Amino acid sequence: MKKLDPRIDVVGELEAGFQEILTADALAFLAQLARKFQARVNDLLVARDIRQAAIDGGERPDFLADTVDIREGDWQVCSVPADLQDRRVEITGPTDRKMIINALNSGAKVFMADCEDSMAPTWYNVVAGQINLRDAVDRSISLKSKGKRYSLNEQTATLIVRPRGWHLNEKNILVDGVAMPAGLVDFGLYLFHNADTLRERGSGPYFYLPKMESHLEARLWNDVFRFAESQDVVAPDQIKVTVLIETLLAAFETEEILFELKDYIVGQNCGRWDYIFSFIKKFNQHAEYVMPDRGEIGMTRHFLRSYSQQVIKTCHRRGAYAIGGMAAQIPIKNDDDANRHAMAKVRDDKEREVSDGHDGTWVAHPALVPIAMEIFDAHMPGANQLDRLREDVSVTAEDLLQVPKGKITEAGLRDNIYVSLQYIAAWLGGNGCVPINNLMEDAATAEISRAQIWQWVHHDTGVLDSGKVVSYGLFKALLREEMQKIKDGVGDEQFDAGNFRAAAQLLDELTQRSEFADFLTSEAYPDL
Repeated sequence: MKKLDPRIDVVGELEAGFQEILTADALAFLAQLARKFQARVNDLLVARDIRQAAIDGGERPDFLADTVDIREGDWQVCSVPADLQDRRVEITGPTDRKMIINALNSGAKVFMADCEDSMAPTWYNVVAGQINLRDAVDRSISLKSKGKRYSLNEQTATLIVRPRGWHLNEKNILVDGVAMPAGLVDFGLYLFHNADTLRERGSGPYFYLPKMESHLEARLWNDVFRFAESQDVVAPDQIKVTVLIETLLAAFETEEILFELKDYIVGQNCGRWDYIFSFIKKFNQHAEYVMPDRGEIGMTRHFLRSYSQQVIKTCHRRGAYAIGGMAAQIPIKNDDDANRHAMAKVRDDKEREVSDGHDGTWVAHPALVPIAMEIFDAHMPGANQLDRLREDVSVTAEDLLQVPKGKITEAGLRDNIYVSLQYIAAWLGGNGCVPINNLMEDAATAEISRAQIWQWVHHDTGVLDSGKVVSYGLFKALLREEMQKIKDGVGDEQFDAGNFRAAAQLLDELTQRSEFADFLTSEAYPDL
């Protein structure tokens, strides 16, 4: 391992065990990553703003004219390592110690340990999460809780880590006085501490890459990986990645993203909830793109089905896996009818995915693993469906941009307000993965809720099925009522001890603004 320049400032408090992660050599590697790539991250974020301004002005996304040669070329992505060749069921969750153990033991083929949407990035969560990941990799991880001991089974899921997106910084790590790109922190610490152990165990440092909006952002990740190899932090051919196609613009560049990462990428995933949010965000200035109630926007809608089938076709043509999206349902206790209805939704979703040709799927709760596994086992006897090239699929820009029709209801508006309040309050309290109304909510689903409120308030097309206009005044009235509902539900003491008033203030501020805020988490992060 090369000795690297250690100049870097750690602002966050060093709690017990943190210095095992924040070693001089690890911090030196982070400093090198920041100094080499910070400017490019900034440039790409400026490019996002420029593209958004063009869409605000009336430009519509389309497939790129200057990359036709890539789309028409004859090339394949890299080979898939043995422990990623069967990905039929993947479970996701934050890097909480108990969550990691239970997810790795869940029976799923893959566990995506999430440093992003399902983890509130408190300084403790960021560093303790790396401790938990290190202990999971070397299989020493265990936990005693409420008289019960948790440890790893002999056979566990393959571990993949999702770092934070390019838009987020880590305020507790400064390089030359500037907060580091958070994704480089998550990536760098995990890689530095675990690459050698993973290699010894016949695996590798595997990553899910989130929220990219162009192939140039994929190119940046490619260069980050090559730099890490050049510094002897990781051996060539170890790093493997799966890219979440979870922004509207990325859906127009699926081939180009595969091409930029072809030496590392083994799959793409349909990140459906962020994708819906991205659709709303990109067209936030256009009344004709107003969406109906969140509950009406399912994967059978034309724009979502088109995008998911295009991902399958693109990936299989290039030898990459196409992983389906998240089932957000969780088991419902004490209500058998409601639970049967929820599980039926999961079955329908997974049967559609495997029938379309997906090579795997996501679930949010260990109890859903057997259901998804049963369905994929029945319809996918082999390890994958790469032989299903889906040449029958032909997706146009118009397909990807078709706005779903449906109702906007008071119940839907109230639900969006309630979910936003509950999630923001939990996130500010350090919890980024919250069961609300029998669904597992993370930042992506909360983003849809708060985005729809803004969209309905700011456009004339935001009209309830009753004929009532969704005005700011109506939002404020319902906000007060939903706050009271929460207070009545949790009691005065828990309400006062929580972050509900801060959550209401932030939601109110975001809704009032004439400009749409890019990310809820970016707005809330200074208060975390």
